[in-house]
Amino acid sequence: MRAVTSGLSAALFASAVAAHGAVTSYRIGGVEYPGFTGFSPGTSPETIQRQWPDYNPIMNVADAKMTCNGGTSAQLSAEVAAGAEVTAIWSQWTHAQGPVMVWMYSCDGDFTACDGKGNKWFKIDEAGLIEGPVTGEGWGTGIVLKELEWTSTIPAKLKPGNYLIRHELLALHQANTPQFYPECAQIVVTGSGTESPSGDFLTPIPAYASQNDPGIMVDIYQGGLTEYTCPGPAVWS
Repeated sequence: MRAVTSGLSAALFASAVAAHGAVTSYRIGGVEYPGFTGFSPGTSPETIQRQWPDYNPIMNVADAKMTCNGGTSAQLSAEVAAGAEVTAIWSQWTHAQGPVMVWMYSCDGDFTACDGKGNKWFKIDEAGLIEGPVTGEGWGTGIVLKELEWTSTIPAKLKPGNYLIRHELLALHQANTPQFYPECAQIVVTGSGTESPSGDFLTPIPAYASQNDPGIMVDIYQGGLTEYTCPGPAVWS
């Protein structure tokens, strides 16, 4: 973690931390895996998480940082059986309106060569508007706000291999000003599964949807909004 060397830098750091959040650890098979908890570059402790450069939101779905919040490498990976759970943990989160989406990407080889590019991302979990009103906390991110964690199940039929798992919070608390917060970790899926998603379940990231998608460009204060559909492809389950 880079040292803060001035009062101004410390103030800016504190402001960024107070306003936003990121996945900072994982729980897999009863084992706690540290994530990246500071601004880049960070080398200690070693982590399964691809190290992100800052807490700041990504404002456009086509931004190159959308893949893994700018993170490109991690020192470790975690083994998880198909059908088992992965829990992402946030040290803080402040926005209650918006969806949680969990994605995976098949590396088809070593993690060092796994760049997250191409039409290979698929969803394994999502939660948008659970219950109204839309200006309340009945959203996926509202659960993260209260519990500071999110648990998803790796599809039991998924074939073994090296994968990226990507947790994304999409904050919609500002009208027509979406804020994306994604992070990735490296996992090794084991088990006897034989299947992989195909066709419409697959998408590239960035640009898994248009910036004008009604699940992205939203004014929750306009009145009359009672339904919400998460952007991107359907969950592969």
